[in-house]
Amino acid sequence: MQMADYLDKFQKTATGLNKHYFDSAGLHFKVGEWLGCAVLKIQKPSWCNKPPEGKPFERSIFFSIWVSAEGIQHNRLYYNIHALKLRELNQYKIQSREFAQAFRNRLGPYAINWPNLSTNYGPLTLMQGWVELDKLEEEVPKLCYSFKPIAIIIDELLTERKKQILSISYF
Repeated sequence: MQMADYLDKFQKTATGLNKHYFDSAGLHFKVGEWLGCAVLKIQKPSWCNKPPEGKPFERSIFFSIWVSAEGIQHNRLYYNIHALKLRELNQYKIQSREFAQAFRNRLGPYAINWPNLSTNYGPLTLMQGWVELDKLEEEVPKLCYSFKPIAIIIDELLTERKKQILSISYF
């Protein structure tokens, strides 16, 4: 199967999801190719700075589901949450390792919804796992819907790390 076929399947899945469910949380979908993989990405605009030219996923937090050549060989569809260059997010004061640990501490009750999950990564990958590739049409919607409660954790962690603007008032 060609990468274009997976991109098409991801686009059909994204189109078929309950748009109101995700819009109500400010979550946006993107389907595209990145590093030779077909990718479905979910994120909030507040989780990223304007991306540098040609680097659409840098300096942001995002959830992604992807198909790679290796995944095809092993019948695996991968998913993860990346947190790239968090110190460069303009509105927040974030230490990457501390943020990753805080996320993983709060993930516990939701872990049951994430097959083959691992959090044994550095601070750039908050969590990662996989599902069977031949069940793509069934598994991708499940993963997407399971992400919304996780998005709330990310929002809470970011709110806790929002830069304080000093305001001086003169009488």
